Amino acid sequence: MKKIARTLDEFLPRIADADIDPALKWAAIVDHLRPRRATDVACAAARLRELTEHLGRHPELRERMQTSLARLFRERAQVSLYASSGLLPSTGFFSEMGRRISNRLLPEVIDTDYLKDMLSAIFPRRDDEVWVTGIDDEVWLAFLGVLLAEQQPMDETDASDLPHGVTEILESLRVLSYHIAAIGLDPELVRIDPNLEEHESPFLAQNAELLTYIGHYTSWWSTPGALIEDERHLTVMLDQCSEVLNRVRRRSMKLGTSLTLTFKLERLQQHLARMIKLLALLNGLRRRRVLIDIAPGLVSLFKELVRAECRKNNLSDYLGKNVELLSLRMTESASKTGEHYITSTRSEYFMMFASAALGGAIIALMSALKILIGNQGFAPLNETLAICLNYGLGFVLIHILGGTVATKQPAMTANAIAASIGEASGKTRDLDSLADIVVRTVRSQIAAILGNIGLAIPVAILVGLAIHEATGAHFVPPYKAQELLGEIHPLSAAPVYAAIAGVCLFLSGLIAGYYDNLSAYKRIPERLLQLQWPRRLLGERRMRAVAAYVENNLGALAGNFFFGFLLGGTTALGVLFGLPLDIRHIAFSSAYFGYANTALDFGLPWEYALLTFGGVILIGIVNLTISFSLTLTMAMRARRISFAQSRTLFRILGMRLLTRPLEFLMPPLLGSRAPAPAPTKEANGKGATQTAPASKPERTDARPAAEQKAASAATEKQVPGGNGERKPRPGGQ
Repeated sequence: MKKIARTLDEFLPRIADADIDPALKWAAIVDHLRPRRATDVACAAARLRELTEHLGRHPELRERMQTSLARLFRERAQVSLYASSGLLPSTGFFSEMGRRISNRLLPEVIDTDYLKDMLSAIFPRRDDEVWVTGIDDEVWLAFLGVLLAEQQPMDETDASDLPHGVTEILESLRVLSYHIAAIGLDPELVRIDPNLEEHESPFLAQNAELLTYIGHYTSWWSTPGALIEDERHLTVMLDQCSEVLNRVRRRSMKLGTSLTLTFKLERLQQHLARMIKLLALLNGLRRRRVLIDIAPGLVSLFKELVRAECRKNNLSDYLGKNVELLSLRMTESASKTGEHYITSTRSEYFMMFASAALGGAIIALMSALKILIGNQGFAPLNETLAICLNYGLGFVLIHILGGTVATKQPAMTANAIAASIGEASGKTRDLDSLADIVVRTVRSQIAAILGNIGLAIPVAILVGLAIHEATGAHFVPPYKAQELLGEIHPLSAAPVYAAIAGVCLFLSGLIAGYYDNLSAYKRIPERLLQLQWPRRLLGERRMRAVAAYVENNLGALAGNFFFGFLLGGTTALGVLFGLPLDIRHIAFSSAYFGYANTALDFGLPWEYALLTFGGVILIGIVNLTISFSLTLTMAMRARRISFAQSRTLFRILGMRLLTRPLEFLMPPLLGSRAPAPAPTKEANGKGATQTAPASKPERTDARPAAEQKAASAATEKQVPGGNGERKPRPGGQ
């Protein structure tokens, strides 16, 4: 520390020298404070304390630093720092993303005539915000206390001109207010909340109140003894703007959102927060008109501005903020759907099993068609397209007929569990309810898996036997049967390919959520009703039924169809780029297990047959684990959930497994029905709660009721159902 002090003695006396660039002088001070590693906050705090003590022992150095600081704020334009630093611009989502990318490649020119650019020059490293924000506020307050110690308070009767710094803050408030008014009248917000057109907009009212506030504040500062109104009217208007913002966010969860709307809502929230922070600084000066009275607010604003300048070109931080609401909208529908995938009663349990059995039977036929396509000798592109259509249309058929595929469930149940975690307060009672949901989820997954493989294998065997009886030849040649068994062997690359299929399952859930959101946001059902020729062809009643079906099933149909292309195109993509890409899925693998055994006349040694069947089970476990974990992670991040009670939950689940193991396999009898699921909040913002219906077994791929128009009844939605798999070679799995 003595070495630091000696160095400070060398350059601090020159800090008020007009011939030295202010950016260089203050950058030198920051260089002394900056630790070797940005995470070494203790070192930075110790150096700041040393500087504070050094200035306290040398009043002449403190005066020079005060003079330099006052000159810095007097000669630099400050509006851009307060009104734009850390705030999203008006250019739009993709324009701002492009700007950040280009600035990372080719930095902007720094103009030190602006205080915003001066801050960037003083804190040039992107990790400077780590130690600046990491230092406790008390340490910064002590530094400001020494730096501003000699400032004398002013009496309210003293007349004086408005200081330059205060003038700049008032002008920044004016700019922010105009921006808020413009965003608040944007058609995107008016579409979500039509009340903004029917009543006086608080976004316009706050601007009028701010202009009045600026005039009053200026008069109060320069007119001794003037009785001037305070900021309470303006604060009320800003609170109303925040209420409208929250209402639009809630309604967008029901009516759909977009990146553009999300961008504007985030920008509006940032501007409101900055206005409130600047107003707090101005109001803190009313008592004595000295900066030391607002030191805590200055420290908070300083940290915020440094963080903003260090992250101004940060792409991941920017994407995370703007995609969060869209991700929440995409997962919210899935969370409500997931409640219907979690059975409670035995009737629901067996309905789930029957639905999964239907899905398994269709997948066995899809597997046979896939083998036929591989034997046709198509060109690679034609073969890939045919397999993709086989998968995609097959999954759509499963959805339409009410069947399910087990691996589609985790992407929905994970969202329901994430919503339940968000509602839990960490109490044992809440964790018990969450444990009930997990237990019921596990047995529902088991029912779906048993239904899939329980019918996929027998149907595959029956198809193989029927073809052999009709043609005298096996549907799958023996050499091909050996290949199929080798590809599901647990010691092969099957677990890796199963993980790739799990990623595809996760992506298909996002696609389904995206199209659900698109249907609501673009009002596709209502627009379909505007078409004249289908109304004449089908009639009014049938056309309304079609529109209702599209509203309730567009996401599911799109998710299933594109899921087929994800699976069918994975191997083709690997071949195109020379990568070892393929997929494995439990339902398809079980069907191939049945076809292979039939082709070998059931002559497999029982040890090898058991081992390959174990490979099928392993594939299913990997499918479920990957898709569930990815979906749960995204759903929790979208809801800003950090689950800190995981150990307690696992202990509760462990006790359940030891004391009541059968509950993980079969629901209790009607008299000892499992507890109802934990409530989840509606997205309508009314504070209502909902629980998964337990009285009516849901279709496997049925989505929960979606709100219709005021006069419409709620109808069941559909979620994606179905899976598939693609072989690396023609004629493969």
